[in-house]
Amino acid sequence: MQNQIKYQVDFLAIVYFVLLVMLGWLNIYAADYDPELNNSIFSLDQSAAKQMLWISASILLIAIVFILDYRFYESFGYIIYFGVIILLVAVLFLGKEVAGSTSWFEIGFIKVQPSEFAKIGAAIGLAKYLSTYDDQRFKKQRLRRSAAFFLLPMALIILQGDLGSAMVYGSLVIVLFREGLSVRLLLFALYILLIFFLTLLLDQWILLVVILAISLIALGLFARATKGFVKIISIILLTFCLVKSVDIVLNDVLKAHQKQRVLSLINPNADPLGIGWNVMQSKIAIGSGGFMGKGFLKGTQTKFDFVPAQTTDFIFCTIGEEHGWLGGTFIMIIFGAFFMRLLMIAERQKSAFVRIYGYAVFSIMFFHFAINIAMTIGLFPVIGIPLPFFSYGGSSLWTFTALLFILLKLDSKRASFLQH
Repeated sequence: MQNQIKYQVDFLAIVYFVLLVMLGWLNIYAADYDPELNNSIFSLDQSAAKQMLWISASILLIAIVFILDYRFYESFGYIIYFGVIILLVAVLFLGKEVAGSTSWFEIGFIKVQPSEFAKIGAAIGLAKYLSTYDDQRFKKQRLRRSAAFFLLPMALIILQGDLGSAMVYGSLVIVLFREGLSVRLLLFALYILLIFFLTLLLDQWILLVVILAISLIALGLFARATKGFVKIISIILLTFCLVKSVDIVLNDVLKAHQKQRVLSLINPNADPLGIGWNVMQSKIAIGSGGFMGKGFLKGTQTKFDFVPAQTTDFIFCTIGEEHGWLGGTFIMIIFGAFFMRLLMIAERQKSAFVRIYGYAVFSIMFFHFAINIAMTIGLFPVIGIPLPFFSYGGSSLWTFTALLFILLKLDSKRASFLQH
């Protein structure tokens, strides 16, 4: 009887996928629309027509995913991972430089970005490694080592000069927390970020004096035991090092335009005609949409190309201008429901490999969604990552499509995993 149990592909997840892709396609058309040309939505002069070609190719990609045996992804997990690592190394030497990043292969008129497809390999490789051992004790011993599965591609992509894409891989730490990594490390990471931004906002010496005063109070209250004393002293020394290292990060690690993007987050009006132009115009576009929006194809900021990269990184400001608060909220509700569905699919798995992979898919897509929208409203520096299923481009669309449908393929076979 157990052998006869079959599961169907999750229909609701597919509905969300189709809805997001088609809404994205319409907004790409709106962002690229020129009323003087009055081109058809299917004209190859329009980004929307090219995006439809990528969407059509995605259907073929989905077919390939479902034709492959479900055991392929787990059995060849390490091969897939090291395959994308080779691509990331190759693009450093053979890639074409675009917008300051050597992260593209150019084949004729087609440009492919390996850092996008590497997300699939990182998700599968990490799932393969973490699921190798069923015993929880052994899993916990290997959680820190598993970070290498996303730190390696991060390092290679940073060498390409694409800090934004590299940051996406850091989202896979969510998977580690789901599998047992201590929440203290998350709190420690948040503490580092807090110190970083406080250092940008405040004079360093004022901040150091405040930290020292708080630390002395903590020493008096909690450091009676030797362990407590050592921990607090360690935190004090680490904090001082962090504060003094911010200048090194800004001046020696980040490129000039990346430094300006961080500083523009602290002071958005510092360079409104330069590095702050995109965000300022995006906020104007979203704000001008009001509650109901100006209407489809009626956005003035959109129509006159005030916002660069409006079909890609800043696609959300088109939604805000033409469809207002209601339209933006509607899109976020759909995304929210889609992410909840991904979590539900991941949690219902009996296979550790599929569960971990499901959380990896959720982590990558949610990071893209949250950071992209935060960029367009000025809550996060512009790091150039697309909005899933909305932003124009074949590499990102194919990556998100493959990530999702590999999960749906594995989910549809979860009864078979029970027999192993």
